[in-house]
Amino acid sequence: MTVHLTQELEQMVQSRVNSGRYNSAGEVVRDALRLLADREELIDRRQQDVRKKITQGLDSLQRGEVSTEKNSSAGCRRPATSATPARCG
Repeated sequence: MTVHLTQELEQMVQSRVNSGRYNSAGEVVRDALRLLADREELIDRRQQDVRKKITQGLDSLQRGEVSTEKNSSAGCRRPATSATPARCG
């Protein structure tokens, strides 16, 4: 496989090899690709977490529960259609 890099990226790779941390440009590229895969996996997990929280929030909304940021940290919930005080606990 042949990969064309910008001069800046090529210098970055060569700098890593010259530092002695890597034995070849291929090692630098492999390490970079592993880091990229790790980063993408982390992003995917975060997106899944956000989707889960959105689903939970929508489900809560459909049940008529509303949570304000101020009250949610204390575990308080207020029915969406009620003027009664929030239930905490």
